[in-house]
Amino acid sequence: MNQAKTKSTTFRIVIAGLLAALTCVATMLIRIPTLKGYIHIGDSMVIASGILLGPMTGGFAAGIGSMLADILSGYPAFSIATLVIKFLAAASAGLLYHLLSDRLKKHVVFSTIFSGLLSEIVVVVGYFVFEIFYEGFAAALAEIVPNGIQGAVALFLAVFLIPTLKHSLKDLR
Repeated sequence: MNQAKTKSTTFRIVIAGLLAALTCVATMLIRIPTLKGYIHIGDSMVIASGILLGPMTGGFAAGIGSMLADILSGYPAFSIATLVIKFLAAASAGLLYHLLSDRLKKHVVFSTIFSGLLSEIVVVVGYFVFEIFYEGFAAALAEIVPNGIQGAVALFLAVFLIPTLKHSLKDLR
């Protein structure tokens, strides 16, 4: 492997670790309790991870960071579901963003909004399905609104956060 490729790979691994850590911290930083969990701003970092690092690397960063937040916050029963759901959320955001941004070069905000919206739909549906098996249909139904609010806040924050992170990452290279 040549030196430039090694440097690029190392940079992506470091940024993935950084985004995983930021996802964990953002999830744990501000928590508003709900019936079975809490509303947090960590999903803004889930969306950002997928968009900035692409579907696979961003998915792993988001999934691992979110899973760690569950474990450290006292919700270990949710950790595996969170890993899968947040991986899929970030991966779907990253995939759709890159498909849309190729076609809508001048409309990056629209690409971010549509990608983030898909990501949060994955989160709401993913936790709904998990909750049905974990605590029953009524509990799953009760968490749809809080998860939707969390997703809306995350999407709003991501629209402003992603351009800043992109600019910062460009300066680091």
